[in-house]
Amino acid sequence: MSDDLTKSRKMAKMACLALDEKKGKDIKVIDIHEVSVLGDYFIIASGTNQNQVQAMVDNVEEQLGRAGFEPRQIEGTKNSSWILMDYGDVIVHVFDEENRLFYDLERIWRDGKAVDIGELEEPEN
Repeated sequence: MSDDLTKSRKMAKMACLALDEKKGKDIKVIDIHEVSVLGDYFIIASGTNQNQVQAMVDNVEEQLGRAGFEPRQIEGTKNSSWILMDYGDVIVHVFDEENRLFYDLERIWRDGKAVDIGELEEPEN
């Protein structure tokens, strides 16, 4: 596995844990590195309300920032129903429940491989 993909896996795992800490719902990881040049992983999660969505986003930004990962860009505001966090190889989408169903990124990116969060663990040598 390339160093870049190992770094992406680590970043994706950290983001998932940060989302889970704030009670993110239905956290999904899609491996897109073989089907897109956009990145290696999409992470999709939802919150029940705007406050929770923002808490999830804040926690991802804080946890990844502590590890030295800074977002290239964050799209959406505190009042948004969909916030996109672009970390280069890992793109995090945090939705409210209604808009997640409406945009249905899992269907759009079905050519990617669904990854169990446990699979993002560091492989043992």
